[in-house]
Amino acid sequence: MKTMAFASRNYKEMTREWLTLLFGFAFPSLLLFLLTLIQSNIPNEPFHIEQLTPGIALFSLSFISLFAGMLIASDRECSFLLRLFTTPLRSQHFILGYTLPLFLLALVQMTFCYLIAFFLGLPLSINIFWSTLTLLPAALLFIAIGLLAGSVCTTKQVGGICGAVLTNLCAWLSGAWFDVSLIGGWFEAVAYSLPFVHAVEASREALSGHLIDTLPHVGWVFLYAIGMSVMAVFTFKRRMRYV
Repeated sequence: MKTMAFASRNYKEMTREWLTLLFGFAFPSLLLFLLTLIQSNIPNEPFHIEQLTPGIALFSLSFISLFAGMLIASDRECSFLLRLFTTPLRSQHFILGYTLPLFLLALVQMTFCYLIAFFLGLPLSINIFWSTLTLLPAALLFIAIGLLAGSVCTTKQVGGICGAVLTNLCAWLSGAWFDVSLIGGWFEAVAYSLPFVHAVEASREALSGHLIDTLPHVGWVFLYAIGMSVMAVFTFKRRMRYV
């Protein structure tokens, strides 16, 4: 009950920032529309809708880190968390209270992205469900990044780290709209050492119906998500202990 009450409050806080939410939903959808429009006017298929949609869905999840980080950082700066730390709420209540509405937002964001893709020509099939499911570890990863950033940074710093650095890393190193192997070399090596390109490839394999082929990629993303979540929880608990 305590967790759900805190989660409800955080959900209301996020929906109050409607301009940020609008940008987080509209910008990836606009990219999907524009790249699909480009695809219709060129002979080859670099932006085929079945290849493009998982990449854009992952890119849209990068904004979850921004939402999470800004919410936690603003709560810290206005001493809201400091006052809550004097209540019977424990660390797990805080962590789940932030995570649950963000996870719900991630599900809505992915669903919205695939819905837009459907109207742009993506065939409707059960594989859309599997493709969305394979992105859940990535959603957990981005939530953990936001929780970590919000625990140690100011709102301005969170905007720079999660709003600029992270979204650009995700855009360039995920293979969302180009094959990283076309560049090769150190760029490809760095991309495959990070979780973003694995999340996109897992989602693409699932959308193509190759569920077994998703496992190595999902496992890689899951390891990153668990590692980042442990770091975020440890940092948040440490901040609670020393406020």
